[in-house]
Amino acid sequence: MPQRETLARVDADLAAGRVPVARQRLRGLVSSFPYDLTLRRRLAEVYRLYGDAAEVGRWMYLEEDRNADETAAFEARYGSPAWRMKALAWRGPEAMAATAFAEGQLAAVRTACAEELGHPVDWDDPASYRDGLEEEYEATSEPWTVGSVLASLGCLVGALAFLAIWVNGVVALFD
Repeated sequence: MPQRETLARVDADLAAGRVPVARQRLRGLVSSFPYDLTLRRRLAEVYRLYGDAAEVGRWMYLEEDRNADETAAFEARYGSPAWRMKALAWRGPEAMAATAFAEGQLAAVRTACAEELGHPVDWDDPASYRDGLEEEYEATSEPWTVGSVLASLGCLVGALAFLAIWVNGVVALFD
């Protein structure tokens, strides 16, 4: 579907209150046209409707007039330069950016990632910064709490009760 037609559908979705559908359409457009900063800005506006400052900061990261609090929320959520590279969903050289500010932001993120990992990284090669994705966000194992044990037992009892009622119903059906 052409970009203009998709944007018309986004406008219609927003007018009808179908914000999740509009968001998904815009995510697809940004994926198809990563260099188009106006699409990123529109996606940020949709995330503003959700009140998700980190995602607004993510999609406004390449804009000079971005909000400092939203940018900080994005940087906090995506703590390492490798995670930021992945989150920005850029492809190709920084020179493809529409503005000098965007080009500088992209170069800064890539350079920080390369320095952290100790080798060159490339926007077009996610494997080059994959090491930075695995190290920073490994799942931590926390000890069990009384609340989590009770919640698990409650779920188990509920599932067994449901199964018992279902089996009783099947048996009664054939009696």
